Amino acid sequence: MRTLPVRWQAAAAAALLVAACGSGPSLDSHLGGATTRLDASQNSFGLPAPQLTNAERRAFEVGDSFFTQNWVIAPASTDARDGLGPTFNAQACSSCHIRDGRGKPPLETVDGVLPEVSRLGLLARLALPERDPVTGAQLADPTYGSQLQDRAILGVEPEGALSVTYRLIEGTYGDGTPYELRAPEYSIEKLAFGALHQHVTIGPRLAPQIIGMGLLEAIPEVSLLANADPDDANGDGISGRPNWVWDAASEQRVIGRFGWKANVASIGAQVTGAFIGDIGITSDAQPNENCPGAQTACAAAQNGGSPEIPANRLSPVVLYTRTLSVPAMRDIEDPDVRAGSEAFDDLGCASCHTRRHRTGPSNIATLADQDIHPYTDLLLHEMGEGLADGQGNFEASGSEWRTPPLWGIGLIEAVNGERFLLHDGRARTLEEAILWHGGEAEAEREAFRLSPAAVRQRLVAFLEAQ
Repeated sequence: MRTLPVRWQAAAAAALLVAACGSGPSLDSHLGGATTRLDASQNSFGLPAPQLTNAERRAFEVGDSFFTQNWVIAPASTDARDGLGPTFNAQACSSCHIRDGRGKPPLETVDGVLPEVSRLGLLARLALPERDPVTGAQLADPTYGSQLQDRAILGVEPEGALSVTYRLIEGTYGDGTPYELRAPEYSIEKLAFGALHQHVTIGPRLAPQIIGMGLLEAIPEVSLLANADPDDANGDGISGRPNWVWDAASEQRVIGRFGWKANVASIGAQVTGAFIGDIGITSDAQPNENCPGAQTACAAAQNGGSPEIPANRLSPVVLYTRTLSVPAMRDIEDPDVRAGSEAFDDLGCASCHTRRHRTGPSNIATLADQDIHPYTDLLLHEMGEGLADGQGNFEASGSEWRTPPLWGIGLIEAVNGERFLLHDGRARTLEEAILWHGGEAEAEREAFRLSPAAVRQRLVAFLEAQ
């Protein structure tokens, strides 16, 4: 029998103690501080933070409308919302962020035939190994750009279609209970303008839930750096590090906080990037149509103005995204939830999924100086070859990923009707998501896998309460 490393043995022993006592630490149901809402309904991700001013609440409602309603082809009588495409992935932000929640991966390709039913929310990023000498960003595919556009307006061809098939991986827990994981294999079919560059990487990215983003943006940079340990100086096997990304607004490198690889610095950059990349809507920050050189019909298509979403309409969408509330944690007095919370610490999950942060100043008062519990350090961690897609992003390697926040994870199914986890939706359950952890998190994964069923169930109960 294989002998476990000391770190794994310690974590497994701690798990057994949790099963025996299960008292659990003190828990705070107000995960988002003053922005927390006591709501567990299908609409729990789409509510405004409490205590917004009247002006902020009006802007929130305007932003909600531009986030939710479809954009249309130009020219149109609804000139405030025209300019869709020419190529695009979705007609509205909410097409992928369903009820402000998550997208859905495409249905599996069977025998090389793409499914007829289209599902929105999984994008294909395209990148070359070379970097821009000024910004440090990966260069895009010369023919298809940085993101595959699988839809287009009349008279313009879609660029292609993302295809996925799954290979099943079987395994067993320490007690002999079997499990099954889905390993996706991606390709791009129906390419309209010739082959992709020979060195291009395909990075699938599932749209995540967008709650609490303003709070994450308000965490001081010094706090994030305090949690970084790029050289693993403390010897715990965890070496989180920030992704330093180019911020076009300030023309300097700053810490990335958003995106699956922490490759976006601010909510403003996230919103403008999504408008141009996902819907084909230009803004002051992204003024150029998404039409690579080979796509002449795309370049010739009529636009909806320049820019298509001016600052006075963009600003409410940014505020809307900043001020979505965080649902309260539930069942905090449940013995299984409390024992699961203790297991979360003892199995090592909290090493990356940092429980607590405090926000700093903010021009939105309800976001400032809040004790919050997002369960993330917002840092990059090497997660092993199982999750690697080979695509770098600024300083992130092909196997590094930002620790995703866990708040709201237990409500994804209630909001979206299904639950697909990780960066590409491959995991169908919380257990599957944990079992995909590798690299720096391999010890924690093995401690979970080898724990008694009762410990595993209690950890899941704790996560379901988020």
